[in-house]
Amino acid sequence: MIERPAKEDYYLNIASVVARRSTCLKVLIGAIIVKEDQIIAAGYVGAPRHTRSSLDHGFCLRRRLQIPSGTQYELCRSVHAEQNAIINAARAGVSLLGGDMYIFGEERDSGKTILVSRPDDPGGTRDRIFRVDDWAREWREQDILEDSVRYGRGE
Repeated sequence: MIERPAKEDYYLNIASVVARRSTCLKVLIGAIIVKEDQIIAAGYVGAPRHTRSSLDHGFCLRRRLQIPSGTQYELCRSVHAEQNAIINAARAGVSLLGGDMYIFGEERDSGKTILVSRPDDPGGTRDRIFRVDDWAREWREQDILEDSVRYGRGE
C-alpha cells in the first residue's frame, strides 16, 4: 500500500525547500502560507528585493562586528521568512485571513533544525502552533505586551 505524507508534513517539506533560498549566512528559514488547502504565498530569510544580501557580499556585518544574537537587528541585511511570505501575499493581492503559516528553519553551518511550526501538533514535542486567526485575536483581546512565545528558542 502506498502511503502519502500527512498534509502538515507535506507543507513543512515545502517550507524546508523554500528555506534553501535563504541568503542569511547564519540560518535557513522558509515559510509558506496555506489557505483552503492551497499555498498562497512563500518567503525565505533574505535581503529585500533589488538589494545585495550577506551571501552576495560574502560576509555578515553583524558577525564581523561581533554583535550578540538578538540585538541590533537594524544592521541585519535580511528580512524574516514569515515577513517575506506576508509581503509576497500582499504583492499578489491575496488575503491571509483564515490562512495557516508553516515555518521550517535550520542552522546553515550544522544543519540542525531550529524551528518547525505547523497548525496542528498532536504530540506537542518540538513543533509550535501559530494559527493566524488565533494570534490576531489574542493580540486584540489581550493587548499583548510581552512575547511569551519566541520563535526558534525551543520553548
